[in-house]
Amino acid sequence: MFEFPYTYRYSPLSLGSDIRLLRLMPHKDGTAPIQCQLFDYSLQDSGKRTHLYEALSYVWGGSDKLRSISIDKYNLPVTVNFHTALSRLRDRFIERIIWIDAICINQVDLKELSLQVQLMAKIYSKANRVIIWLREMEPDSEQVFEDIRLSANEESTEHSKKEINQQAILNLLQRPWFQRIWVLQEVAAARHVVIMCGSVEIDRYAFCLGLKSLKLSYTASPELQTLPSVTYLIERAGLRSKCTTNLPERFSLNIRCLPELIDMFHTRKASDVHDKVYALLDMSSDEPDEAGLRPDYEVSWKELFQKLIKFALGKDVSVETSDRTQRAVIKSKGSILGQVSSVRSDDRQNVNIKFTSKNTAWNLGDKMEWTLQASAKSIRERDIICLLQGASKPTIIRLYRDHFAIIVIAVTPLKKSGSFEQLELSKSIKYFPRDFPLVWDWNSSWESRKIEKDQRIGCL
Repeated sequence: MFEFPYTYRYSPLSLGSDIRLLRLMPHKDGTAPIQCQLFDYSLQDSGKRTHLYEALSYVWGGSDKLRSISIDKYNLPVTVNFHTALSRLRDRFIERIIWIDAICINQVDLKELSLQVQLMAKIYSKANRVIIWLREMEPDSEQVFEDIRLSANEESTEHSKKEINQQAILNLLQRPWFQRIWVLQEVAAARHVVIMCGSVEIDRYAFCLGLKSLKLSYTASPELQTLPSVTYLIERAGLRSKCTTNLPERFSLNIRCLPELIDMFHTRKASDVHDKVYALLDMSSDEPDEAGLRPDYEVSWKELFQKLIKFALGKDVSVETSDRTQRAVIKSKGSILGQVSSVRSDDRQNVNIKFTSKNTAWNLGDKMEWTLQASAKSIRERDIICLLQGASKPTIIRLYRDHFAIIVIAVTPLKKSGSFEQLELSKSIKYFPRDFPLVWDWNSSWESRKIEKDQRIGCL
């Protein structure tokens, strides 16, 4: 670990202040040491929609190599990627006011960290703009951005569009920023977004429109499967309402219920596994206090994971988790509703379902098509639709030799076709005849496991 003399020490936030902001001092020499100041700031409304600071959305980078910046004449170690971002953001003549989590939050104070995380959505929504930092340019990065701009331009000729290097664009979209969990909330809350790679910038509208025009296929790589959901969040920046929930101190984007967000994004990466839950709370329509899910980094991962599962499936399920893994073993009673007969995937999943005649409590007819949001685990033919006792929504599971794997924990169709009537399943189904040994694995490598060939509804 690199040693820095006279290391900066944080003071508690002053009374009446919500956050700290970073003042990035200008310098005419781009290679000069980076000098900054930290000051306390209140997010209380001042009659303006936004405050005059920017917020950075980025990936911290590895801590094996560190650089030093100056904060109020004291040294502070930062990662190489963070140092590079500050170097690019620094102006020659004018100071910039920026909110950056790595510096503006005292990361070693777990109580402060827990409180600041609860303000994250509000911080990004109040910023004048959010800057997505995709790291330094690679040899083809500048051309990639020009190709995306060209694709967004309706006046471009078909010939020029054919010359676009789509593989280079896909490579850009596999950069670490697109795989992180926290960036979802950061761009979802933003009012204006700019994407920055080295010295090149592109507006979020041109970026998203260009990707749409290219009609890229994201099915070849597991890392890209939920990318349409990410670009959708970027595209809608500034259009999404920012509201206060029933709790006056809670700020929420109210996008989807928490189990749905978990289904979509639980395989994304986080430095701290707690963030796979906490990063989604202020995007959800649920109240975290009701499930005991308010951010608290002093709570063990084992306890947090158990609380989340009981919130999604009901308090009566049996759950075994561990602080060392992202894998839960669940036991529950349930009722089989049907089986997936076919799936068609693009940026969403169109699932045809054949309902089993064994279940007479839920009269849905023989077949139905559901349009579902893209999920972290892809739904496949012969996956099973069931309702677990205590759950309010169906679950999609997959049969293995000695257990069922959870694919989608809370099914909420965006569109439905067939003889469907909106029903409260927990009230309409009273009989839960089957014991389900379930495994919910959050590891991104889960899809590479071998699937049992005897996965068919007839064996159930």
